[in-house]
Amino acid sequence: MKKVLIPTKLDKVVSEILSAKGFTVVQDMETPFADLAKANADAEAVIVRSEKVTPEIMDLLPSLKLVVRAGAGYDNIDIKYARRKNIDVMNTPGANSNAVAEEVIAMILAAYRKLIPADISTRAGKWEKKAFMGRELTGKTLGIIGLGHIGRLLAKRASGFEVEILGFDPMITKAMADEIGITLTSVEEIFSKADVISLHVPENDATRGMVNEKLLSLVKKGVMIVNCARAGIINEDDLRKFKAEKGILYCNDVYKKDAEGEKSIADVADVMAPHLGASTKEANFVAARRAAEQTVAYFESGVTTCVVNKGVPDGLNAEYQHLASAIAKLARAALGNEKINRIETSFYGNLSKYAKWMTAPICAGLTKEFDPYLDSKDAQEFLTSRGVELVNRQVDDAKNYGESITIDLVSATGRVSVRGTIAEGRMMISRVNDFDRLYLDPTGITLFFEYSDAPGIIAKLSGKLGEKGINIIDIRAPQNLKSGNSLAVIKICSDISDTDLKAMAESVGAVKAFKFSA
Repeated sequence: MKKVLIPTKLDKVVSEILSAKGFTVVQDMETPFADLAKANADAEAVIVRSEKVTPEIMDLLPSLKLVVRAGAGYDNIDIKYARRKNIDVMNTPGANSNAVAEEVIAMILAAYRKLIPADISTRAGKWEKKAFMGRELTGKTLGIIGLGHIGRLLAKRASGFEVEILGFDPMITKAMADEIGITLTSVEEIFSKADVISLHVPENDATRGMVNEKLLSLVKKGVMIVNCARAGIINEDDLRKFKAEKGILYCNDVYKKDAEGEKSIADVADVMAPHLGASTKEANFVAARRAAEQTVAYFESGVTTCVVNKGVPDGLNAEYQHLASAIAKLARAALGNEKINRIETSFYGNLSKYAKWMTAPICAGLTKEFDPYLDSKDAQEFLTSRGVELVNRQVDDAKNYGESITIDLVSATGRVSVRGTIAEGRMMISRVNDFDRLYLDPTGITLFFEYSDAPGIIAKLSGKLGEKGINIIDIRAPQNLKSGNSLAVIKICSDISDTDLKAMAESVGAVKAFKFSA
């Protein structure tokens, strides 16, 4: 019976669904998460809201296989460490979307009609109608940055106010935008033209601090900015600088830390709430239900649709990532110690759409410095930091290479090119440079000797290995007719020293020799 740990307040439907399916449910929002984890070390799944799932928490749960975030954002979970521990992390996209969209409308109306200070004043017995002259939303221009579930629902909810809606999202098509009444445009144009700007983007390296001096200098006087997304996307100092000058109204529901204490944005926010976006009974119910349903589907049917830290995307055989790593490692061995300036890749057949998923395995194959559990973005940053250019070439599938991978490593003085594929469920290297039809299983220890073709070379190399008491498992000897060279590829049962490898190469006059171990 699988145990699910829920250290948060969620609608009882989560326990009902899981219990009905035979799961043991431990739901406790009072006990500190770490203590709860220690007491339930056999838990195989955890469902959280805003609780942080840190490496320390995961280490306390050795049986953990799944973490479900009952909501859309998952930056409270260390997804990279989870991947390293082979723990899948899911979110429940869309579960909270309507609640957040409605909160944005509520904040806009509250700020325009000055409802919060008016309430405080009236409760104090005052009658300050003139002080609370407001504005109407109807007829204004609404700009929405990010058109995911929340952004699209906001557009739908706001349309009843007869607003013009401008939107930005690089992933949405014009046809989809037209269908929901949004005019797609640039971020800069939204900040220049909109009366109200609502932010609905995740916080990452691309969006952190995106609302800064450059954008704020473009806004109209009296513009309203609503942030129910993430605190880090606003440069607070720049907002503070432009607030008075531009008469900016600012509504905020997100903070650097969800906890009691002074908030750094308090002096510039006109409306503040304690991260209430998803705090509706309806959203809590939907998030709880989806979290439970996804947990059941994961363990009963292996459904991983909402996993956000997949090492392997749906539709890709993980063996091709292992192949990419092996090809890169072999190419690195063939290139020797020369500095790599450029990596050129070709992914044939169905693999072409998974190119980005191969970047991390390739980096891991090239050097032990790169953690294989990091993602494609980390891999690209790793290469860029070392001055290595990555080029993914367009392929010609008319060559009938099937689903294969070619990786070229380019240095200042040379190039190594290796192609491989998966055949009968096993990795196979089909070409090294101009030596084609190699059909080599890259596992184990393999020696490579390139030499001017002549009779007796294979016998000499075999004899040298025999003298060392080393058995040969397999031999391949393709020839390059253009150069007149042959390549002896010898798989051996145990390792040899670099000194012995060099002596063998010299005994046959090899122009190149190297050892590969996978």
